[in-house]
Amino acid sequence: MTPEDADVAQRRRQRRLSHVIAESLRELSVQLSLLNHQVGAQVELKDVDFYCLDLINRHGPLSPTALARRAGLHPATMTGILDRLQRGGWATRDRDPDASDRRAVTVRALRDRNSELFKLYSGMNASMEEICADYTDAELELVIGFLRRTTEAGQNATDRLVGG
Repeated sequence: MTPEDADVAQRRRQRRLSHVIAESLRELSVQLSLLNHQVGAQVELKDVDFYCLDLINRHGPLSPTALARRAGLHPATMTGILDRLQRGGWATRDRDPDASDRRAVTVRALRDRNSELFKLYSGMNASMEEICADYTDAELELVIGFLRRTTEAGQNATDRLVGG
């Protein structure tokens, strides 16, 4: 085999493996969406409400506008979502003491109900611990790096679609 043939073969293997990874990520995305849907249904949250609650938990407190931007939703849509989250005891809107506009609010998660979510995710969390136990620290660091870079690529692709 010539060096050129070896390069062509290597590129083919790389493309095939990249394709397998992309397909696996799609399958994972679907499975996690189904899991999140079931968890949300157990606590009577619509998918979009559950998604916004996760964003508030991870990045809050946030203004409704900042939350809408992060969620890729129209700000007017956020009012109904926040009303439902507030009625359900998941989030609250507080006046923003730092804002010049007295009407400005920030949204923050109420942690009282998080134990319900932890319980519903306990099976998946236990499975993740078992899976991770099979890998070395170096392998886990590699996976973490890959997932971070993939998440960033997804965010960049989303930003381009929203902006363009």
